This record gives sequence, structure tokens and C-alpha cells, in this order.
Amino acid sequence: MVLYFQSKVVDPPVTIYMGRDKFENEDLIKYGFPEDIWFHVDKLSSAHVYVRLKPGQTWDDIPEKVVEDCAQLVKANSIEGNKRNNLTVIYTPWANLKKTQGMETGQVTFHNHKMVRRVHVEKRINEIVNRLNKTKDEREVDLMQEKIQREKLDRQANKKEELKEKERIAQLAAEKRKAEKEYNEMFDESKMESNYREHEVEDINAAEEDFM
Repeated sequence: MVLYFQSKVVDPPVTIYMGRDKFENEDLIKYGFPEDIWFHVDKLSSAHVYVRLKPGQTWDDIPEKVVEDCAQLVKANSIEGNKRNNLTVIYTPWANLKKTQGMETGQVTFHNHKMVRRVHVEKRINEIVNRLNKTKDEREVDLMQEKIQREKLDRQANKKEELKEKERIAQLAAEKRKAEKEYNEMFDESKMESNYREHEVEDINAAEEDFM
């Protein structure tokens, strides 16, 4: 079962979710979406909490209040962390999560440790935790199927973008050919009028009359 929450500190609300145990955490690591951001208590065991942004958004787009909601939810779902004050919650894009051989179920590290941000949590704020818990929705989810469907939609979107780009390039090429044709016609000798005198001027007076 996956637990879903709604952070209503922004409009529209943002979806936050987490697994019930380490086995679900393993699946969440495997089947996350590109716009998912992962939260965890630093150096302590805790739930794996994710915030799901809209496609195209990055972690720079997360409002500070949503970060605070996620940090409070992580702290509240850490046996040791919930008892402590002044702890650190770390977060990073889902794509930065890394599994290596020999890791335990639900355990994770990072591809790039420089892409991990930290937020200080002074203490548990029950008002925030209670607000989030009121929105809790426990669902049986086929994470693999969700991922397959998402990747299918991404491929369709990419094909549409590729088609638009091909149409744009074709239009530019057509405009270029038209401009070249107009340019060539402008300098087509067969269509140009000449001011060349076919017969020599017999005397200087006749020539001068041409310019009077």
C-alpha cells in the first residue's frame, strides 16, 4: 500500500506520497517519475517521502512551505527522528537515487552527492503533521504499470514534439527556397531591361541632346 497526502499550502495542492515499509520503498525507488523529489531524515532510518511535481518542473520549483511539509512528514515517520529536535532532512531528485550491488532492501545512495539539499528541522510541528494526516489516502497501486503508462505518454509527447520540429524545419526550408527563387528572378538577364545604346552616337551634339 502507498500512502498519499495532499499539501494544501499551495493552490493547486501538491501530492506527497510514501511507502509503508522497506519493500514498498524499494518499489518506489525503482518506479519513480522524473519529476519526483525524494525526502529522508539524514543519517537515520525514516520513511521515504516523495513530492510529485508537475511534468517539466524541477526541485527549484518546490515552494518553501511544501518543503517544510515534506520535512515534517519525514520526521514524523522516523522512529528515532521523531524523538529528536534539531535534525536534518535531505532531499534530491528521484533520478539521483542510486542502488548498488549488495545494498539492503529499501537502502539507497546517490549518483551525485552534490545534488542533495538539506533542510534543518528544529522540532516536530503537530499542526503540519495533523493537517497532512487528515488528507491521507491509502491505496493499492501497481507502480510498475503506472511507470509503463507514464513512459508511453512520454514517448507520445516526444513524437509530437519531433513532428512539430520536422514541420518547422520543412517550413523554414520552403521559405528559404522561395526567397532564393525570388532573388534569382530579380537578376534574370532575360527579364532585365538594358540602357545600352545599340548604335554609336555619330556626333557629340546628338549625344548631349540625350542628356538635356
